[in-house]
Amino acid sequence: MSQKAANILKLFDRPTEPSFMPKGDDNSVFESPSKYLNDRFKPIKSNLDNRFGSSNKIQVKDINLPDLSLPEMLPRRANFSLFIPSHRKMAARMIEVFVGMRSLDDFMAAAVYCHDRMNPYMFIYALSVAILHRPDTQGLQIPSLCEVFPDKYMDRALFAEAREESNLVPEESRVPLEIPRDYTASDLDIEHRVAYFREDLGINLHHWHWHLVYPFDAPREIVNKDRRGELFFYMHQQIMARYNMERLCNNLARTKRLVNWRDPLEEGYFPKLDSLVASRVWPPRFANTKLNDVYREIDQIKFDLQDLERWRDRIYAAIHSGTVVNDDGQFVELSESRGIDILGNILEASILSINMNLYGDIHNLGHVAIALCHDPEGKNLETFSIMGDPATAMRDPIFYRWHAFVDDIFQEHKNTLPRYTVQQLEYSGVKITSVEVQTDGQGPKNRLQTFWQRSDVDLSRGMDFTPRGNVFARFTHLQHRPFTYKIQVENSGGPKMGTCRIFMAPKFDERGLPMLLRDQKLLFVELDKFTVNLKGTKNTITRKSTESSVTIPFERTFRNLDAGRPTEGGNLEQFNYCGCGWPQHMLICKGSAEGFPCELFVMISNINDDRVEQQGSQAQCTDAASYCGIRSQLYPDRRSMGYPFDRLPRQRADTLRQFLTPNMMVVDVTVQHTNQTVEPQSQAQPRRN
Repeated sequence: MSQKAANILKLFDRPTEPSFMPKGDDNSVFESPSKYLNDRFKPIKSNLDNRFGSSNKIQVKDINLPDLSLPEMLPRRANFSLFIPSHRKMAARMIEVFVGMRSLDDFMAAAVYCHDRMNPYMFIYALSVAILHRPDTQGLQIPSLCEVFPDKYMDRALFAEAREESNLVPEESRVPLEIPRDYTASDLDIEHRVAYFREDLGINLHHWHWHLVYPFDAPREIVNKDRRGELFFYMHQQIMARYNMERLCNNLARTKRLVNWRDPLEEGYFPKLDSLVASRVWPPRFANTKLNDVYREIDQIKFDLQDLERWRDRIYAAIHSGTVVNDDGQFVELSESRGIDILGNILEASILSINMNLYGDIHNLGHVAIALCHDPEGKNLETFSIMGDPATAMRDPIFYRWHAFVDDIFQEHKNTLPRYTVQQLEYSGVKITSVEVQTDGQGPKNRLQTFWQRSDVDLSRGMDFTPRGNVFARFTHLQHRPFTYKIQVENSGGPKMGTCRIFMAPKFDERGLPMLLRDQKLLFVELDKFTVNLKGTKNTITRKSTESSVTIPFERTFRNLDAGRPTEGGNLEQFNYCGCGWPQHMLICKGSAEGFPCELFVMISNINDDRVEQQGSQAQCTDAASYCGIRSQLYPDRRSMGYPFDRLPRQRADTLRQFLTPNMMVVDVTVQHTNQTVEPQSQAQPRRN
């Protein structure tokens, strides 16, 4: 990747500081034409050049700028929400401009111009989407959002300490600032038992990055990816399965769907976050707040709860009739193969929705109704809560109740589809004879171990108008010991290939009773999926947990732009793109002190029914393909996402054991939580409040 392309990444550095101020470790300065400066700085340009001059100057081309009046409508110090229609139209226009620039120089010029004039949140979102989708920048590594806007993830009290540290303490003497593990609530709130999941930095960064890869409003060629609507369904369904598994680990019931929008919202949430761009506190939601019709002239948004109810009823009616009506008034079948994809685009709703006038914008405006429940008419000039931002929404317990409702609509469709027959599930000649899991280094087989780990993240990229130098925050997160699957397979029909699918689910429900498969199937979380080559009669397959098709390594979730970067070749390209994926440290649930009982399901399916013939060049990054797909390629599995648990089980297969065919096996595993905390390798003692 050229230095010219890499210079664009310097616009992520201290995003609210003007571009004429030093950027990056080498204190580069963008030297722009005078007309790029906003009106406040134009009269004092020569003075600025003297004050902030640098030997590392990045020349910015003078171009005829396209019309950017639409994104300029959002005030620079406002909050930005992808869920608000007017905001996402503004962002889509900026993405269109960035992607449409004919050369890298023109792209940089447009980006520098927008950097100093547009809302910083919207600018960073649009710039990130453009970098991921322009051919000449696809190898660039987008910085982690928790470095660019740390205020979205960290206790507000931390920033006063961080400014004190950066102003008074030499860089070599600075120590990490500790983020308390329990700063949003206490254990008096039972929902706080799963705060370690909801507030995990890696999980929230995954949700943000997924929406960068799959924006729902942008030029059509960016939005219209293979099976995009189905992937919206599956990624969020897996979030719900994982969250419910964590709830059962902590003696909580499964999430209750948010179905009656006239009742008060039982759950309150106090995020304890500040928006440093807007200089506002993220509003809390008090327990038993009620949803109301939203009419906010300032956000150009007006809708009633009745609108959401009408859209919901129309979608359910379409599912039960098996057809939807497109923009031209034609009936389109919700078929076995394409129905879930059509429904995903309708529900989200992306610009690919087959008829937004009829089926509405239920998912996004549901987020907005909840995010503005404290000030639905804007009487108090309050901004939206964290439910209005994909980067923070997963912190709020109500996110999961809302998505339990959304997933229930998808499941309603799935329940109308033909059930898998034995012939669609089995693989002739293939029989799994043994499955075991061994934790690396110690412990009995089929026992997984979790613990707490402390790690550091650099705040300095997002610490605007403070002295340079690293400022680290230390946070505590769940972690597990790496483990290895060992699978014994008998093959009686000659050499063949197959797809190994590994899932895990809780063994018992809230009452400690075995579950029917029709309920348990919603709790199966995908752990891995990979191709196997069965050669002889007896085959032993080993696979490390770190090779999962679901996750990306810890280093790629919390990555520094420069540290650990490969220097050349394919490794650099893979390192750069693999930003989308479930965090490796959250691959398995927390478990319990006595050992949380789970069932590990392994299946080898017929490769002839799985294989997808890819077109074009070889994929750049496939290590988190299950949730994120593969860049510029078809989704790498022809089966329905979630197969074989995406449909109701066949007749007389009421339990998981009755569901099995010879090419499947289930073993009991336990997940034990030790409640120990492992410190980072850095020996610097954190500074505590």
